[in-house]
Amino acid sequence: EVQLVESGGGLVQAGGSLRLSCLVSGFSFDDYSIGWFRQAPGKERERVSCINSSDRSIEYADSVTGRFTMSSDNAKNTVYLQMNSLKPEDTAVYYCAVDSRSFYCSSEAWYDYWGQGTQVTVSS
Repeated sequence: EVQLVESGGGLVQAGGSLRLSCLVSGFSFDDYSIGWFRQAPGKERERVSCINSSDRSIEYADSVTGRFTMSSDNAKNTVYLQMNSLKPEDTAVYYCAVDSRSFYCSSEAWYDYWGQGTQVTVSS
């Protein structure tokens, strides 16, 4: 059974940093794409970053490029999202997700396993 459990969210002032973690069980990082998504109140869920398991390349949304860094630790079965220079518009529930049918980053609809989410709130 695939399970994903996020942690690390919280309240931070603008300009601050947080690191989110996603503990994954039930599958191998080498086999599937893993992504970080977020959903702000009243907005659609958007993909923040993802790993292409084929070559371990990482893709980022334009809104977070240069500020967020996604990484993985296979030994710990954990993926991370280091978030720096946070802005109030980064406030959202953050989710990690797996696309069990593809090596490649894909749209949200293809991700079929999701964590419960962790709240990130950035105050101005």
